Amino acid sequence: MRIRATVAAVTGALAISAFAVPAAQAATAPDVTFTKVTVNNGKPIVVRATGTTSVPVTYTFKHGAGQSIGQNKLVTLPFFYVGSTVDLDKVRLGADDPGTCTATSSTVASCKVVINLHTTGDDNRLLNTDARKWNVGVVAVTDQGGFKSQGGLGLAQIKFHSKLSTTDATPEPVKKGATITVKGTLTRANWKTRKYEGYVNAPVALQFQKKGTSAFVTVKTVKAGAAGVLKTTVKATVDGTYRYAFTGSTTTAPVAAAGDYVDVK
Repeated sequence: MRIRATVAAVTGALAISAFAVPAAQAATAPDVTFTKVTVNNGKPIVVRATGTTSVPVTYTFKHGAGQSIGQNKLVTLPFFYVGSTVDLDKVRLGADDPGTCTATSSTVASCKVVINLHTTGDDNRLLNTDARKWNVGVVAVTDQGGFKSQGGLGLAQIKFHSKLSTTDATPEPVKKGATITVKGTLTRANWKTRKYEGYVNAPVALQFQKKGTSAFVTVKTVKAGAAGVLKTTVKATVDGTYRYAFTGSTTTAPVAAAGDYVDVK
């Protein structure tokens, strides 16, 4: 739901009137300043191919001594936007319900809310181009229809969820010095088709964990081919486990595959 429509829905006719008239004629803006916005506990928002992803948001705001912040007096809604300035008419992703706020002092309140991102429907529906960094803002509206939006409150990163099939190393067992073929498949969410599709040309590390050790070491980097297929060869030297691991990109979350143990004779 666009943020203006959401605000109008939760604040009633007075809020609608405030948005419909020039700022000079609108009701007085609330005396609030937002600070300390944290989205998804500071972690990237990773969204699967289907379903709803609920994103926790916490924030605080300072307000004037005369500003009422009761539930029926002031509502606040965080949102994501792009660009250097806030244009509420263009905001697509935001909270559907007002934040729950608690006074922590006479002029400070602490709030929490959830932004639900969807792969279907009309409200907060993700496009594939939404896998990017977003600016964070919050809008406050009073019961008198006055409102104030504030941007530049931080960044939120939305990423595609990714999958790696279980690594398959053959033959096994294998003679020392022989060639091993290691296969796998890297896919990621497509929010338009709501399916997982091959992440072509993505660099993926082939890693090896020597028997008796606890760490995986990168052997080489392989680029995913058509449909995200991974295939390469290595020489068998000692017993151990092979796996593929994708470190992630600006649009896609990291993932590591289940490994395949190889017995070297």
